[in-house]
Amino acid sequence: KTDFDTHTMPTQVQLAQITELIHTASLFHDDIIDVADTRRGQKTINSAYGNRVAVLSGDFLLARSAVLLAELEDPRVITGMATSIEHLCGGELLQIKSTKNDLATFAYYIEKTFYKTGSLMAYACQSAAQLAGADDEVVEAAYEFGGYIGIAFQIVDDLLDFQQSEATTGKPVGVDMENGHATAPVLYAMEEHPELRELILRRFKNDGDAEKGLKMVLDSQGIEKTKVLIDFYRKKALESISILHDSDARDALVGLTELVVSRKS
Repeated sequence: KTDFDTHTMPTQVQLAQITELIHTASLFHDDIIDVADTRRGQKTINSAYGNRVAVLSGDFLLARSAVLLAELEDPRVITGMATSIEHLCGGELLQIKSTKNDLATFAYYIEKTFYKTGSLMAYACQSAAQLAGADDEVVEAAYEFGGYIGIAFQIVDDLLDFQQSEATTGKPVGVDMENGHATAPVLYAMEEHPELRELILRRFKNDGDAEKGLKMVLDSQGIEKTKVLIDFYRKKALESISILHDSDARDALVGLTELVVSRKS
């Protein structure tokens, strides 16, 4: 066995299960809000069985995660993971209730991305370190790593919305704009196409807005600049775990980071 296999604790495995339950529940609810018919090429729960089943299914997964979380009997972990659920809800509310002044700013985009994706990864990694009995420095490094890799993951997702076909990603090209969202490629494209700002502020709600936005993104350095942004968070994630001693576990984190930023679907 590798060092990583030998030292993975049962409580950490349960934590991974909890994290996946929370993540999946958030996807069920996201698909309802976005009125999404497919995810990764498969029919969504709301599309296949209706919103009532989708809502209750998401709630059930959150309830199961709460039971498993309580079984860990670690107040620090319970508080951290509960905070990540609070952030998931807060991120969705932030997205729904955002003002026009927020929509076209990177500060808002990164904050929303942390709440909706980075926070869960940050607190999951922090909790794994706490369960292992790590010192405060390692716990903080784990939190930072999770946050950075979570943000990078979401920005890659936002990039793929413009780079890959529906057959690859399971969703139509430019669907984020159709749902009213301005992601990193769009915000960067706005620097070269100021007229894009008006489309962003009205959430691409007029006929043809999403198509116009897509053309402007493709006719800009938005995609290339987004790749640079992803690399920034990749480097920050790797820097955060530089304090860890050489081990199979650290190598796995490095490999995970590279996998996240290089994925194509």
